Amino acid sequence: MSAARLAEADVARFLEHLGEERRLSRHTVAAYARDLEQLLRFAEERLDRRPELRDLDRFVLRAFLGVVARELETASIARKIASLRSFFRFMMRIGRTKDNPAAELTLPKLTRPLPTFLDAETMSEVLVAPEDDGELGTRDRAVLEVLYATGIRVSELCGLDLERLDLDRQEMRVIGKGNKERRTLLGGPAVTALTAWLRERPSLLRPTTPEADRRALFLSYRGRRLGVRRVQTLVKRYGVLSAGRADLHPHAFRHSCATHLLDGGADLRTIQELLGHTSLSVTQRYTHTSIDGLIRVYDAAHPLASAAKGGKSRG
Repeated sequence: MSAARLAEADVARFLEHLGEERRLSRHTVAAYARDLEQLLRFAEERLDRRPELRDLDRFVLRAFLGVVARELETASIARKIASLRSFFRFMMRIGRTKDNPAAELTLPKLTRPLPTFLDAETMSEVLVAPEDDGELGTRDRAVLEVLYATGIRVSELCGLDLERLDLDRQEMRVIGKGNKERRTLLGGPAVTALTAWLRERPSLLRPTTPEADRRALFLSYRGRRLGVRRVQTLVKRYGVLSAGRADLHPHAFRHSCATHLLDGGADLRTIQELLGHTSLSVTQRYTHTSIDGLIRVYDAAHPLASAAKGGKSRG
């Protein structure tokens, strides 16, 4: 096949490589396909003909990004650049080109929003929302208490086994990212809620419950290990019932735990260890949230704050 092969054939070969050799998910392959097909359409309109691979130089790529940047979020632009770089790296590996024009593209700076969290009063309302008069309500109360007390990820909560729980020492051993184990602490309310749940838990076991699920700390009403999606649903439900918050998700409990620990005087290194963050920079995101709260308290309490509002704003 000639070097002047149409670029669409190269894209097809790349997508086949992603699906069959790298075994990426069909959703990921579809995302790459959309990005590259959009580039080919742009190049065809610009050249007034179907583009060849050699037509896709750095000038075409920059012009393409300049157009799509008018309508896309920063994260979407970054993903398109990643798609282009990956495509041209593959073209270099199979000898279709000698350089990667996408390597010169600059990734836009991604701005991450501050983490969602609840203040202590609202969190208290959410925690007492489940009814304690049945096994599911008792389970849900324990789930919420553990999420808030420990700040563990929802996947870590669903992966908890009974053997990793030590109520006497008020702690749990959690398997986190990278299959790393860490110790996390439980407060009094969480221990109380777990004690109540452990009394109810046997009633949810079924003869058909698999052995692996029999070890699970939290069970569904069918006697299986409680899943991530179910936890997300129940958190949203109690967020609506107690605080009118339809946007509440399990990760908000993690953010709230970290924020309240920081507000209470815990140092970042301690919070990093409890939450299982690999980098202190991730934990530092919570300082912004706490500083915002500190400013609000200052403005409400300091005798000169109200006078300052009438003059220059704080710099």
